[in-house]
Amino acid sequence: MNVIAIQTPIFKIGECLNSFLETELQQFVLEGKVIAITSKILSLSEKCLVPFHSTTKKELVQKESDHYLGEIGYDVHLTVKHGLLIPSAGIDESNSPDQDFILYPEDPFGSLEKVYVFLKNRFSLQHFGLILTDSHTTPLRKGVTGISLAHWGFQAVENKVGHEDLFQKKLQYTSVNYADALASAATLLMGEANECCPLALIDCDKVIFSMATNPQEVQIPLEEDLYYPILKDKIKK
Repeated sequence: MNVIAIQTPIFKIGECLNSFLETELQQFVLEGKVIAITSKILSLSEKCLVPFHSTTKKELVQKESDHYLGEIGYDVHLTVKHGLLIPSAGIDESNSPDQDFILYPEDPFGSLEKVYVFLKNRFSLQHFGLILTDSHTTPLRKGVTGISLAHWGFQAVENKVGHEDLFQKKLQYTSVNYADALASAATLLMGEANECCPLALIDCDKVIFSMATNPQEVQIPLEEDLYYPILKDKIKK
């Protein structure tokens, strides 16, 4: 696998994302690659912003959450948003040009599909994929890693159930999440502060490209999740 982070000019609020991608990607070979795009520039493009002084963070988090699980310290709230267990409904306060809260895009998969169609037609691509990335925390681990908020154009999960291990024992539960693994690798190089690298190109021979993208592929129903027993008392019915 090879990952290249792409440094760009600062993305402006309301700027056309398609035009930005066309300009910044035209020098690269995109066929056979997965393009990682930070979710923040999609949010800025769609003006998913709320002024700092128009509300409190807690009120905004509660409004934006699909499930609000409570405040957990450090002015952070535990929530479920767009199928992710994520701090503060994904609301970001860093790198905000006009001192606004930056929200998640309203429809990450729907927006990413439109970007996919544009890039496919503009660059005459046949096999490529997109990942919309963000950073998230892992319980009992310090620091953040990348995660896929949405993907398009490739198989995001490989089901290994029935495959044999080294000793011919068949796997019963294991699946491999390529979307999150690729997002984590890309985010590591894209950075978290002032790197100004909102894009990355990923070349990975394990990726299986597919036009039949399923937005539900990486998600699991709350009631079936491994951690549901410790979350169920807080989940809205």
